[in-house]
Order: sequence, then C-alpha cells, then structure tokens
Amino acid sequence: QVHMEESGGGSVRPGGSLRLSCIVSRHTYTHYCLGWFRQAPGKEREGLAIIEDDGDTNVADSVKGRFTVSQDYAKTTLYLQMDSLKAEDTAMYYCAAHFREEGPCYIEDALERGAGFFYTWGQGTQVTVSS
Repeated sequence: QVHMEESGGGSVRPGGSLRLSCIVSRHTYTHYCLGWFRQAPGKEREGLAIIEDDGDTNVADSVKGRFTVSQDYAKTTLYLQMDSLKAEDTAMYYCAAHFREEGPCYIEDALERGAGFFYTWGQGTQVTVSS
C-alpha cells in the first residue's frame, strides 16, 4: 500500500520561505499525478499545484510566482518550494496522489475534478506565517 508523508512545515515570518517535502513510499506505478493542497481553519481545501509523471506541472493562480512544485529524479519525493510567504498562506498542507495502472495521468483531469481526483493522501504538515 502506498504511503505518503509530508514534512518541512513550521513557523516563518512574512516574506520568508519554506520547502515542503512529501515522501511517496512503496510506489511502483508508472503513471500518476501528484498534488499539493492546503486547508485553513473554516475554509475549503484548496488545490495549489499538480505534477504529472512526465514532469508537466500546473500551479494555481493564487500562488503562481511564489510556489514551485517539483519531484526528485527517482520520483519518490514531491516538493513544494514556497517563497514570499504571506499570513494568508497559513494552513495545513497536504500532498496527494492519483495512480494509474494504464495510461497517463493528465493535469486537465485533475483540475476538473479537484481534490476528489486524488485518493491517496498524507497526514499534512502545518505552515504558520506570522510576524
């Protein structure tokens, strides 16, 4: 069974940076989409970034230019580089995955279905941006 675990969260001042990591263990799929989401208290879960198995990425307009999604060469770790952090970035951050036995996973499908497209989730890591 695939396991996902986030790390790298913490407290940072406005304008600071954090790099979140998500280890995807026991993963043998060729085709997949990986995503980053966040949820602040009292708010809906928000999609931030998606990466396909072939490396194509999509970053939400709300964080574009400040957040970057990437994965390591072995494709076992997903990253979210967050720069110029703001107080409104305070939230619990989650990584998630959609694995496919056959055929590619497309960002367009993930964007259309949102969080419901992803069925394997990590436990989350807290990010707090405060002065």
